[in-house]
Amino acid sequence: MIFKTIRSTLTAINSLAIAVLCTAVLSFSIFVHEDLYREAVTGDLDGLSNNMAYDLFGILNDSEIDNISISTMLLRLEEYENVKYAVVFDKDYNQLETYVGETLQVDDKLQIQVDLDQLSNFKLGMSTKDGELISYKLVGEKDMPSGYLLIVNDLDKPLNRSKLSLLYTVLPLTFVVIGMGIALSLWFNSRMLLPFQKLARLAHKIKETNDYSIDINVDGKQEVIDLSNEISSMMDTIHTEEIKNKQYTEQLMQQRKDMERLANFDSLTGLPNRQFFMETLRKSLSAAQNDHDDMVLLYFDLDGFKGVNDTHGHEVGDKLLIEASKRTQRFLRHGDVIARLGGDEFLILLYNDPNDFVVTDIAERIIKEISKPFYINDWEIQISVSLGIARATDANYNLSDFVSNADVAMYKSKVQGKNTHTIFVAEMMEDNKRRLVIANSIAAGLRNDEFQVYYQPKVNSNEDIVGFEALLRWNSPELGFVSPTEFIIIAEQSGKINQITEWLLKEVLFDYSKILNHFGENTVISVNLSAHDLMNNKILDLITALYERYLINPQCIEFEVTESTYLENFDMANKFFENVRGLGSSIALDDFGTGYSSLSYLTQIQLNTLKIDKQFVDNLGISKRSTLVTKTVIEMAKQLNLNICAEGVETRQQMEFLVAHGCHQLQGYLFGKPTDLESLLAKPYKKESKKKLPFNL
Repeated sequence: MIFKTIRSTLTAINSLAIAVLCTAVLSFSIFVHEDLYREAVTGDLDGLSNNMAYDLFGILNDSEIDNISISTMLLRLEEYENVKYAVVFDKDYNQLETYVGETLQVDDKLQIQVDLDQLSNFKLGMSTKDGELISYKLVGEKDMPSGYLLIVNDLDKPLNRSKLSLLYTVLPLTFVVIGMGIALSLWFNSRMLLPFQKLARLAHKIKETNDYSIDINVDGKQEVIDLSNEISSMMDTIHTEEIKNKQYTEQLMQQRKDMERLANFDSLTGLPNRQFFMETLRKSLSAAQNDHDDMVLLYFDLDGFKGVNDTHGHEVGDKLLIEASKRTQRFLRHGDVIARLGGDEFLILLYNDPNDFVVTDIAERIIKEISKPFYINDWEIQISVSLGIARATDANYNLSDFVSNADVAMYKSKVQGKNTHTIFVAEMMEDNKRRLVIANSIAAGLRNDEFQVYYQPKVNSNEDIVGFEALLRWNSPELGFVSPTEFIIIAEQSGKINQITEWLLKEVLFDYSKILNHFGENTVISVNLSAHDLMNNKILDLITALYERYLINPQCIEFEVTESTYLENFDMANKFFENVRGLGSSIALDDFGTGYSSLSYLTQIQLNTLKIDKQFVDNLGISKRSTLVTKTVIEMAKQLNLNICAEGVETRQQMEFLVAHGCHQLQGYLFGKPTDLESLLAKPYKKESKKKLPFNL
């Protein structure tokens, strides 16, 4: 469009203004020319007619009018091409002579007759009518007229010719002026708009390059300079904001990456987390099922990790997790995925249908590598790993079942003694179902008195009963007899162990008075506590309340914890047992020698009794190493002023060896099997040195 740009708009307006101005000037010039022309012609004709009237005065005053002289005088008008005709009248308005000019047509020349009526329409002097200039003059004096002179001059035609002549002369100049004006306008507009064009080009360049640091410096009029400065200032502001926005965007992108990493990866080890791994596993299972392929899942956790955390602190525990994950990754193939499920639990996904040999090799390498000592913060730390293996085909490519199968297999590894791997088989699901049934039946069993307390005696070197260990038995109508080694672990894993311990404490302390009345007031009853009990704040309150209710002598109650339980919950155990000792009860460390780093902790914990595990007693006289270790443990405990109790004593040879080396208490089938309270109290008891107990069932 013609008015699309400022330049074209200004040029069009300027051109139109110049054209209008020139037209107005030309029109005004023609108007003035017309007035001047009329004035000039009128003046000329007026002068001519006055002169001729003066000359006719002498001719018309003669006694005889000379028509020839009049005709001769009228011939003067031949010099004036625009005179149409002229008539001379006497004083009575009689037409004397007539002159007809060249401007009239032939027919018009024959019709020049002016009568009195026509003369009455003319006024003396100069006048115009119907495009004609009329000069009607009196010859002689007004009071004594001699005649009249009428000259009719063509006015319009010569005027039009004069105007046309003027136009022909002026129009070319007008067009030249208009052209020059337009050219000058174009040049001027271009000159004035050049800075804006530069600004437009810079703006286009900025748009194309997105570079807001381009310098805006355009010279021109003050307005242009001001505009340039303002745009430059605006560009600087935009450039500054752009830098800020870029930095902010980069920060947001980094935060987004960090958030995605936090959402999908473990912040400690850098491994994929549970959410990311499960989504990956879901997609992989779908693809494997479509391709009729198989995958293997390894599920493992670190045995003894909680003890490291509690003993050495979370910093060491975190570093242990990092190092363990690094060691594990060394044995993975390209494409295999390892993830931290949470805590000390890890998952490994093996792709491409690995055979049993490859899977077993990877599992054994991981177990072997993790079993090597870790050196963290100047500590030598020894842990192991329990690992479960499952195949996708065994789970029918179901994600939940796939993970559950690997978990069941890992649990089987723990039951088998840890530091090993187990491949899932369908029969394990029956064991898992039994575990679920047991876990769900514990609460009902406690309510329905399906549990029962059995007591196994402890004797001194004279075989006198000095105490009992309270042991729990469960006969379920649905499950039958459930071994403590089975339901205790399940209770701990399902969070039911606290209920069992609370029930056991109530039963034992209720039986307390009967046992002491029967076996003597110095008889000590031992109660086992689990790691979960040490973390239960209600247990100590319950013990205190039961002591008060049943008037218990705290010195007659001993609490046993296994070595691994103590060391895995070191700080919490010390705090708990400090409170127990404050009540007056004693502490026994059970299964001594089966854990790790035992000797280094004996100087840091306050114990009353050290119990030698049955596995050492069984090998007395059979294994020189076990015999030597047992002698060493007894000697060390004596040096630490600890009471020594040996478990699992079944032969006289074992008893004699232990007593000879200074063992204070003995416990085992040689002196009595665990029995219920009713059977325990059924027979009278009397201390008999070196004699077998009457309740040795």
